[in-house]
Amino acid sequence: MIQSFFQTNLTALLLGFCLDLLLGDPHWAPHPVRAVGQLIAGLEGPLRRLFPQTPGGERAGGTALVVLVLFFSVGVTGLVLALCARLHPALDFGVRILLCYQLLAARSLRDESGKVYRALRDGDLPGARRAVSMIVGRDTENLDETGVAKAAVETVAENASDGVVAPLFYLALGGPLAGMAYKAVNTMDSMVGYKNERYLYFGRTAARLDDVLNFLPARLAGGLMCLSAFLTGFDGPGAIRIFRRDRKNHASPNSAHTEAACAGALRVQLAGPAVYFGRRVEKPTLGDPIHPVEALDILRANRLMYGTAFLSLLLLCGVPLMVLRFPF
Repeated sequence: MIQSFFQTNLTALLLGFCLDLLLGDPHWAPHPVRAVGQLIAGLEGPLRRLFPQTPGGERAGGTALVVLVLFFSVGVTGLVLALCARLHPALDFGVRILLCYQLLAARSLRDESGKVYRALRDGDLPGARRAVSMIVGRDTENLDETGVAKAAVETVAENASDGVVAPLFYLALGGPLAGMAYKAVNTMDSMVGYKNERYLYFGRTAARLDDVLNFLPARLAGGLMCLSAFLTGFDGPGAIRIFRRDRKNHASPNSAHTEAACAGALRVQLAGPAVYFGRRVEKPTLGDPIHPVEALDILRANRLMYGTAFLSLLLLCGVPLMVLRFPF
């Protein structure tokens, strides 16, 4: 029974990964992560009104948000899968494939960062700023070409973990339910997990839970990105050196692992000061400025991300499927 569960989920994950590579994220199609984002936005106001506007009250409201979002997102996913299983096994399997596909973001990450590259290539700095503003949390209106390119490279590197390796990890471990739980927490962190006046207390539970869930995947992703650097023609020894030296430079325990590996692989310097909500935030740098960040580094970062994605799929899905199919 357990073997059949893992074999079904891993096969669905493999096929879902292939669909992500082929189709990406069509904006016209319904998407569970967008639905989770709408749920978070819809619950925030009522919960703030329900709980006292004190640090303790805001923490309680933020914790209630986490509980409710997980309950609805995982609960609805479980109900849909249970209904499909009752109707027909093939329908259940098809929905599992669809969910795995929608919870992965390698192709959409490449597509969205590619818009930034094309705008920079064409000399359209305002367009590049608009494009990068769609995929980063920092203020972008005053970024120069180097700043725009650096922001896009950092997003590709960081989301290689959040958007690819971590979902693969949880989908392989527990199927769509575990994958949906991870994406719900990660989406909450991206929406309310800021250390600013509005979310310092309200978003604390979501941010800390996201740190816990990303602890293993972030380190796995950083290590695999170092290996990817060797396989994709970048500076493998440099990736390992900077990964080991700089992966703990950020305040977040997880976000710098893949960024450090990417900086070393591409021989650039990432991170440093950035502006969020009009306020300059000082951050340590990652990597050495062997050459300035340029638009082509966005394409290089994507190649590195795809190598990391394939290595993750092999490790988390391919190898377990081989073991289940041909046990030693």
